[in-house]
Amino acid sequence: MGKSFLMAQLAYHVSMGLPLWGYPVHKGTVLYLALEDDHRRLQGRLYRMFGMDGTNDLLFAIYAKQLGLGLEEQLKKFVRQHPDTKLIIIDTLQKVREVGGDKYSYANDYEVVGKLKRLADDCGICLLLVHHTRKQQADDKFDMISGTNGLLGAADGAFLLQKEKRTDGSAILDVAGRDQQDQRMYLTKDRERLVWELERLETEPWVEPPDPVLEAVAALVTADRPAWGGTATELAAALQTDMKPNALAMRLNVRAGRLAAEYHIRYENSRSHAGRSITLTLEPPQA
Repeated sequence: MGKSFLMAQLAYHVSMGLPLWGYPVHKGTVLYLALEDDHRRLQGRLYRMFGMDGTNDLLFAIYAKQLGLGLEEQLKKFVRQHPDTKLIIIDTLQKVREVGGDKYSYANDYEVVGKLKRLADDCGICLLLVHHTRKQQADDKFDMISGTNGLLGAADGAFLLQKEKRTDGSAILDVAGRDQQDQRMYLTKDRERLVWELERLETEPWVEPPDPVLEAVAALVTADRPAWGGTATELAAALQTDMKPNALAMRLNVRAGRLAAEYHIRYENSRSHAGRSITLTLEPPQA
């Protein structure tokens, strides 16, 4: 699909402080765990993409320990040794997952990404996980992410790279998440350098069809009742929806940015000794 080329491109631009597709970049050290590659393949790929213009702030590893078996300590040590680290890319997530256990339950998927998110938050970095998609199509494109909804439910956001055909030189990159507006980018690949170039954004801001779940939340959290808190199960009952609580929490997690932008409602999902809780707060629109 070209996802590893996209990751190498992103890593290089961050390490060099070079704008990517017109977007400004926060320069910093980048660690790229290319766990499905070898050094020779990486060297050939980077030379073809960027020539001899190397960077001392982009570091690679082709082996890493697994989550729960030393990976967290490895990454924390790296950040201590490189305090200007801005980005760590793990390519792919499957290579660092624990062996055994109930791999594909919602709870397990949520916990895997949750551990990595806590590490990223503690270290003050962006942690970008590369993962595969399913072959079958879905009404919501982000439902094509392989595994259960727990993976996306714990993450702050997602990029989804898709081609109509594997041999196509063009692709669509969809962006969704808590802290950025949903976007759709049309990319083309430079056949010589193998880098992705931005052909265009949607000519008009990409407006998704009305989301009945978000509309129900907006009806629940109003000026008369500007805050709501409780469990996902309690929220499902309050919204009178047939969605399962886990699926509802995942949907709000992914659509939190849209909920804030369109309805001015802040969504928070936190953990305490009593379990996970959801908080919805109405905020006045900024001038």
